Amino acid sequence: MTTFLAVALVTLFSVTALLALIRLYRGPSLIDRVVAADMLLATMVGAVGAEAAVNHHATTLPVLVALSMLGFVGTVSMVRFAVRTDEEA
Repeated sequence: MTTFLAVALVTLFSVTALLALIRLYRGPSLIDRVVAADMLLATMVGAVGAEAAVNHHATTLPVLVALSMLGFVGTVSMVRFAVRTDEEA
């Protein structure tokens, strides 16, 4: 059962990361790329959280907190940059 669960999780997270990378590469605007990068980071947080849940340990909690903070700060800073760029145009 855990082998099937691990294979399913790896498959789903891999497809999600691949789609986010495609949008990051092809995104026509800066906002599309910011959303794709945020989605990629959210996928990483989900993968680390799933790994912690499957292996029954909580030692990766600081990694989850750091990744979440990185995603929040990065998204807010990029949105502020995009808004500032739109006001100047």
